[in-house]
Amino acid sequence: MVVFFDEERSGLVAKYRQIYERLAERMKTGEYEAESKLPSETELMHEYNASRGTVRKALDLLQEHGYVRKHHGKGVFVLRRDQIEFQFNGIVSFSEIYASMLGRSIETSVASFEEIEAPGWLAERMGLEPATLVYRIERVRNFDGENVILDVNYFVKDLVPGLTKQIAEHSIYQYVERELGQQISYAKRKIAAEDVTELDRSRLDLHDYEYVIVITNDTFLYEGRQFEYTESRHRLDKFQFSDVARR
Repeated sequence: MVVFFDEERSGLVAKYRQIYERLAERMKTGEYEAESKLPSETELMHEYNASRGTVRKALDLLQEHGYVRKHHGKGVFVLRRDQIEFQFNGIVSFSEIYASMLGRSIETSVASFEEIEAPGWLAERMGLEPATLVYRIERVRNFDGENVILDVNYFVKDLVPGLTKQIAEHSIYQYVERELGQQISYAKRKIAAEDVTELDRSRLDLHDYEYVIVITNDTFLYEGRQFEYTESRHRLDKFQFSDVARR
């Protein structure tokens, strides 16, 4: 089967990314089951009318996002996802990271959405002019019936115009890239264990935990402007963190 891509969409999204999305969708729907072997590179080349290099980039992206694992000499296999894993080796949204959690119930709710003037500490951190307008958003991630992640997002309004609560319920990064045509370039990240706050207690199902894992992200567009600052506050027991180290 040869898959023909939408020409208008392909002008915005690289072909390897389209193949990645199609394969990921087939895993999410169960067409490719956990632990099953994907078609070979040659078969995928024919199916998607693509070069080997393009197919390999799509497979690399699937591996980065936790959908598959490669076994040298054996092929590429679909991962079984029973635990949430946060990866540091890329800039991805929650929906991209956790879309591969096959068979799990994962939901996002927007607990707070407001437009405010950047407080002094944020303006200093992001290099903003006084009175710069930002969106402040609290998003709660529910995993199998429990609220286990609280994201507190700040987005510069001038750089992310038209942001709404409805968009925030899905992927803001997708909105930035596909609707606004911006390129997200890089992020500075820090991870730390912090005491639970009253906000954590009001938004998360913490049980007896007194600490949360906090990941801070300062994220920049291609031209170097910072458009986002986020604190992602994770319950301790549900997450593991990984990276790929290369020499």
